[in-house]
Amino acid sequence: MDDLHIVEEDRRWSALDLAALGQRAVTATLRHLDVDPSAAEVSILACNDDRISALNADYRGKPAPTNVLSWPSQERGAPDDGGIPLPLKPDFDDVLELGDIAISYDTCSTEAQAMGKSMADHVTHLLVHGVLHLLGYDHERDADAALMEQIEVEVLGKLGLDDPYKENAGTLPASTHEDRT
Repeated sequence: MDDLHIVEEDRRWSALDLAALGQRAVTATLRHLDVDPSAAEVSILACNDDRISALNADYRGKPAPTNVLSWPSQERGAPDDGGIPLPLKPDFDDVLELGDIAISYDTCSTEAQAMGKSMADHVTHLLVHGVLHLLGYDHERDADAALMEQIEVEVLGKLGLDDPYKENAGTLPASTHEDRT
C-alpha cells in the first residue's frame, strides 16, 4: 500500500512499528476483498485515550475512550442486512480515498493485556476492523455483524492470527463494536 498516512500523537506507538502493522493489516484486508492496495489511501491517527475520548464525544456524542474509530470518506453501507457494501468509487485521479482511522494506545494496551494477547496482534485486528468500516462494513444489524466478523476472521487467519471471536480467545469489549462515525 503506497498511501498509508500515520500521525503518531502518542510516542508510545513508536515502539510498536505501527507503520509496518498498518501496512500489513490494510493491505491484507484490501487484497482479501479484491481491492487494489496501490490505489487506496488510508490515514491513521495513533493517539491516546484523552484524544480518542474527545473525538468520540465530538463525532458520536460518547465522551469516553474507545479502542478504534473510523471515518469513511464515502457512505458505502449495504442497504440490506448482511449485504455487500456499495462499490468503491475512485476520485478524479483514480485514488480510492477510503478514510481515516483513530486508534488509542491506552485502550488497546489494556484490552490486549486483559485478553492475554500481544499488543501487535490486537492492534492488527483493530486495524482490519477499522478498514472494514472504511469499506462500508458494519455491525449494527445482525447479519451485517456476522459478515463483518467472518471477513475479520478470514483476513486475520491469512495473517496467521487466531480468531478473536472464538470461545476462549478473549472477549472484545463493547468499545470495539461502537466505532463507526
